[in-house]
This record gives sequence, structure tokens and C-alpha cells, in this order.
Amino acid sequence: MKLLRYGLVGQEKPGLLDAQGRLRDLSAHVRDIAGEVLLPEGLARLAAVDPHSLPLVNGSPRLGACVAGTGKFICIGLNYSDHAAETGATVPPEPIIFMKATSAIVGPNDQVEIPRNSVKTDWEVELGVVIGKTAKYVSEQDAMDHVAGYCVINDLSERAFQIERQGQWTKGKSADTFGPTGPWLVTRDEIPDPQHLPMWLDVNGVRRQKGSTATMVFGVRQLVSYLSQFMSLRPGDIISTGTPPGVGLGMKPPMYLKPGDVVTLGIEGLGQQRQDVVAG
Repeated sequence: MKLLRYGLVGQEKPGLLDAQGRLRDLSAHVRDIAGEVLLPEGLARLAAVDPHSLPLVNGSPRLGACVAGTGKFICIGLNYSDHAAETGATVPPEPIIFMKATSAIVGPNDQVEIPRNSVKTDWEVELGVVIGKTAKYVSEQDAMDHVAGYCVINDLSERAFQIERQGQWTKGKSADTFGPTGPWLVTRDEIPDPQHLPMWLDVNGVRRQKGSTATMVFGVRQLVSYLSQFMSLRPGDIISTGTPPGVGLGMKPPMYLKPGDVVTLGIEGLGQQRQDVVAG
């Protein structure tokens, strides 16, 4: 299934994308794409619904983030071997973990705001993993049982805030609009192998990132198990799993976003995003 949320900011309704790419309203079955809906039994109930029985949604409404009620937005740094190489960093022996504020989460096509005093706002296409069942001290063997599905994330970053302003990376990752998420949550059954997904990102129509989840240092199974040793993962939590090469920081000379730019990105099977960049 491809589950989504549509409507004005703060008034999103649950929806489903049918096999013909048409938006269907799920409001008669669930209140939102969140919480218990993401449990295996919740997703099973939705899978049993005939999409053709659902009302069609007319027009092209705004899409919100594909999941609501996210308690933790966990990011993994330097998790692509080719991205680590372009930044001159050493591949870490264990996953690098940092948090992104949940207030950064926006819809996949919402505007991206460059924060005040920013000089190095950067882009990062990433595979998002949405937790569907609480995970605590889970093994790698059982880790995938706790995944509801996958989505596209643009892990926007202000590099000066992140690297030059002391402390952890969170301050460079958490500005409002720095977490476009969606367009939809693709349930795990539709993506049998999340480690072979081509991904890309363009800035103003020029290809900047082209990669594949095949070059991830730590795969989805490893990350879910690893993170669950340090914190419980709960339904709706999101893991943003790292980015392939081609970020602005790695260019020579570096290139960063400015008002008026347009960013488009996508992952095979998970859809695409488009963001207009504006001053915050």
C-alpha cells in the first residue's frame, strides 16, 4: 500500500494511492496515518479494504508528511561509503546517531525555508524507515518485523550551524521545513529489499545526487536493531538512513541553496518530492 496524508497544514486527512495512481480518502476507516494504524494488525486491516470502495479525492490537494505523530526523528550520519569519501571522512565503525527536531517535518512539496543567518544550506536525499511496532532490544533477525514501511526524506542541513557552531549536529539539521517527508508511506511488503533502491536529487534541473541504498554501510535491518539497544522505537518514529554522494558540501567549490532554487528528489518505488526554496 501507499498511504498518505492530504489537506491544509494541520488539517490533513488520511488517504491511499490506488493502483491507477488516484488519491482515495481513508477517513471512514482511520483518523490518521499514525499510532496503532501502523501496527501490523492496523496495516492488515487497511490492506483488506477494497481501494475502489473508497471515495476519490478530486483535484491535486497539498500532501502532508506521510505519517503523523512522530515522536523521534533519528538520523544516521556518514552511512554511505561513497558519501563519506567525498567529505573526506572515515567510515565509522558503528552508526553515527543524531536527532532532528520533529518540528522540521513538512510535506514533500512544501516550501523549504533557508534559516536566518544561514550561508550553507545543503540538500540530502535519504531513505526514511517508519517504525510500525515498538522495538526494544530486538535482534537483526527480527528487526524487519518492526518496520511499517519506507518513504523519501530530504534531510536538509545548514553546514555552518552543523559543523562550525560547536556541539552536536542537531542545530544544523532542525530548522523549520528541514524534513520534507513523503509523498507516501510505502508499506514493507511492497519493498522486498530496501538495500537496492536507486535514488537521485536535482537542483534547478541539474542532477547533483545519484546513488543507491546498496552502498549503505549499515543497512535497515542493522540500524533498527542497533538503535533499539539504546532507545525504544515506537510506531511513527522515523529513521533517516543517510545520503549518497553529491551534496553541496562535497562539491569543489561547495555549492549551497539560495532563495529561488528548486529541489526535486526521489527514490525508486517511493515517489518524488519537489521544493521551492525561500528565505526564512
